[in-house]
Amino acid sequence: MSSWTDTGELDEARAIAHGNHHDAFGFLGLHQKDSVFTVRAFMPGAKEARVVDAKNGRTLFTLTPMNDDGVFAGSIKGRKNPFAYRLLVVDGQGREEQIEDPYRFPPWLGDIDVHLLAEGNHFKSYEKLGAHPAKMDGVEGVAFAVWAPNARCVNVVGEFNQWNDRRHPMRLRHGCGVWEIFIPGAKVGQRYKFAIRDAAGNLLPLKADPYATATEVPPQTASVVSDQPAHRWTDDEWMAKRASRDPRAGPMSIYEVHLGSWRRSAGDNAVRPSYRELAEQLVPYVADMGFTHVEFLPVSEHPFEGSWGYQPSAMFAPTSRFGSPDDFRALVDAFHRAGIGVILDWVPGHFPKDAHLLGRFDGTGLYEHEDPRRGEHKQWGTFIYNYSRSEVANFLISNALFWLREFHIDGLRVDAVASMLYLDYDRAAGEWIPNAQGGNQNLEAVEFLKRLNTIVYREVPGIITIAEESTAWPMVSRPVDQGGLGFGFKWNMGWMHDTLEYMSHDPIHRRFHHNELTFGLVYAFSENFVLPLSHDEVVYGKHSLLGRMPGDRWQKFANLRAYYGFMFTHPGKKLLFMGGEFAQEHEWNHDAALDWQSLGDELHQGVQRLVRDLNRIHRELPAVHELDCESGGFEWIDGNDGDRSILAYLRRGKNARDVVVTVVNFTPVVREGYLLGVPEPGIYREILNSDAACYGGSNVGNDGAVTAKPAPSHGRAHSLEIRLPPLASVVFALQS
Repeated sequence: MSSWTDTGELDEARAIAHGNHHDAFGFLGLHQKDSVFTVRAFMPGAKEARVVDAKNGRTLFTLTPMNDDGVFAGSIKGRKNPFAYRLLVVDGQGREEQIEDPYRFPPWLGDIDVHLLAEGNHFKSYEKLGAHPAKMDGVEGVAFAVWAPNARCVNVVGEFNQWNDRRHPMRLRHGCGVWEIFIPGAKVGQRYKFAIRDAAGNLLPLKADPYATATEVPPQTASVVSDQPAHRWTDDEWMAKRASRDPRAGPMSIYEVHLGSWRRSAGDNAVRPSYRELAEQLVPYVADMGFTHVEFLPVSEHPFEGSWGYQPSAMFAPTSRFGSPDDFRALVDAFHRAGIGVILDWVPGHFPKDAHLLGRFDGTGLYEHEDPRRGEHKQWGTFIYNYSRSEVANFLISNALFWLREFHIDGLRVDAVASMLYLDYDRAAGEWIPNAQGGNQNLEAVEFLKRLNTIVYREVPGIITIAEESTAWPMVSRPVDQGGLGFGFKWNMGWMHDTLEYMSHDPIHRRFHHNELTFGLVYAFSENFVLPLSHDEVVYGKHSLLGRMPGDRWQKFANLRAYYGFMFTHPGKKLLFMGGEFAQEHEWNHDAALDWQSLGDELHQGVQRLVRDLNRIHRELPAVHELDCESGGFEWIDGNDGDRSILAYLRRGKNARDVVVTVVNFTPVVREGYLLGVPEPGIYREILNSDAACYGGSNVGNDGAVTAKPAPSHGRAHSLEIRLPPLASVVFALQS
């Protein structure tokens, strides 16, 4: 039993033992009063303890129990300066062990860290918060830090302390609300969480680390201490060129990929590929198909497979389903060596409610709004970030920079921007709170997005941000200093919805829906657009892209080929979800591989060849990408021929001789002798015909080239007389 008599210290010792002490570092460790140095230590299970000199192991003094729960204390007089020490512990079986005392080490966060975190301007916060292997005073271990300003006490728990939720109470840095501790002997690969007690002292469910850079494989939920990156990057040439590129003027054809279902093991469809295997298989495939970029559905760790990554649980950790963070770096590196950019879907709009995650992190609505009318998405069953808190905005901006800097990511496609911009998004009357001006705009989210874009474009030259924004919010992809949100590009959801609706109609009825094809050109240059045929269009009963097409089997393929020809010559960058490039017949299933076996069929092979050739044209011909975002890069030849369901238009590059003409026939009728007005005389090469036999078509064409005649048509002095194949896009380029 303890013989201690100081009631105040006994109360503190009891609070330590019960995991309820608000200032453990103010009690434990080495403390000086006048010439007396006192050491207090918490060592559950110890029978005896001594303080020994860290240099020579000589016993300095003995510690005596303050209570029966493992709190010990002892003092020494006559020393002038603080000293380095260890604890010699004897357990109940008489075994001796020297251990380092976590409470003798200095703070992990510097004063500048504390200041920047409090301001919300620490854009490398991931270098200090989370778990970091470190050496302090010559001792190796791991430094842990977590933001929980309203907690009474925070303990780090893990394999290094047998998951004892009272063993290692952390130090509170009052200036920024961050709790920190250095655990000597903790190692890379060990699992951990945080045991947080709210202001009333109630223990919350163990929380995963918001800044964890590695995790257990779901459904396990612990964070994992990750080592410093060991991957040696080999993409210097790519990174140097990236910083000087103009993405608006360059080709951009994006292959959207869900890593877990692109391809599975040949022998077992349940076996997902690893990041390293994807580097060997996916990279050469994307390169062969001619895409300029790949876009991954969210790779941040996520607990629920069926969320496809859109409910992330560890924003700083690549999902452990496919390997380690360095394995993911190797995948990005391989894409860069192949000349392919990497874009990530990024989710700052909401987060899941799982008890071990961010929700009510310290017993309060810390990352989310306290008021559910501002803090919850009923549609998705998730919480909404509180963008008005500088620390939350800093967390998200730091995360964006983390992916761009640490993983060499080339762009972020920001998910569900509309849900961030509107306070009444998917809410009935009475379920939302107007802003201070009485409107439905989330002004804090608007400012966050502007700040995000300003910072990432400044800090990482050459990257891009893309907004998935489904409304008519103005100037999404215009600079912040001009009143815009600052994104580089915006998904053109209107074009996607209208044109897919048009394609679903039987050709006999398309004449009544012609405006669904042409309306997109009314606003095509109001934003820097990406034309998205994404994962969202091939799930939940919408059918595959091929399945949306009308007619018999041949007509379905012909319709899809014609549509792709229209898409790839239309103003705007391109995005195609995996499987679309070979006309997958089934809806996408995230639990299974794509239908690669369908490539044994010539019609599927034909679509794949067509997409490969469209990508080549998109990359090689300036006329179809250079002025994608400028009205001077597009002219109608005839956009009003609804009766025959024909569109004719031209694309221009910066050079006057860079001219490409496209004619699309959306009916199964061959049009003989079709006159097509063109801007200049000369020979126009037929560079693509989606009805060519090699694509699975009927091979109606124009023998490779047509010479313009001085015959007026469509208001132009010269014209081409062509054979227009059925359900087909035909593309001509002016021969220089």
